[in-house]
Formats: sequence, structure tokens, C-alpha cells
Amino acid sequence: MIKTCKHCNVEFDTRSTAKRQAGGKINECPSCVEELGTETAVKYLGLSAGDGKASALSIVAFESDEDRSAYSTAWKAVTGFNKGKSCHLSGTNTNIGGRPMRHVTYVGANGNHKGKG
Repeated sequence: MIKTCKHCNVEFDTRSTAKRQAGGKINECPSCVEELGTETAVKYLGLSAGDGKASALSIVAFESDEDRSAYSTAWKAVTGFNKGKSCHLSGTNTNIGGRPMRHVTYVGANGNHKGKG
């Protein structure tokens, strides 16, 4: 969809890669969003524990895309994402902490998913 930027009156495509990466409001072009710093969306990351059929889900918010990306990479390295259990064979682990974040929600898994006591 083609829109006109409310700041610079330039036409831009709202579905372009640049607009999706820059964010901002629907009537702001990507260059104005970056130049004026009008993007205010929170960078969320959803994490799922791999503990069987009823795994836990955690949603975490970050202050920047860099923190979100670094945490995601570290989490995948220490949890065996697409590796099975081979990640636990290493003598060292990637540091996953020390990044500014806050937990938005946590939904714990029911370990007793088959109704057995």
C-alpha cells in the first residue's frame, strides 16, 4: 500500500522491507522513523521450554533489537535449539544473562499432563 509520509511528504510502500524493519506509524516513511526516532514498539521474544508435550512459554521484552538478538542466540545455544542434546556435551556455556529485559508473561507447563499422580 502506498502512503505519503506526514513529515516529508514522500510516497513510500508500507509493505517494503525497509518500512518493516524501521517500524514507526503507518503514515511515516522509514527514513523519517530512523531520523526522528519515532519507533516506540517493544522488542518481544517468545521462548518455549522443551520439556515434553506440555512445555512452558515465556515472553520477554527488550529495550533494543541488539539485546533481543543476542539473548535469542545465547538461548538457542544453551538449550539445544535444532541440536538435540548435543549442546550439553560442551564444557562451556554461552552467557545468557546481563541483558536489560523484563518478563512480560510466563505460562508454566503442567508436568502431570496425563493425569497421573
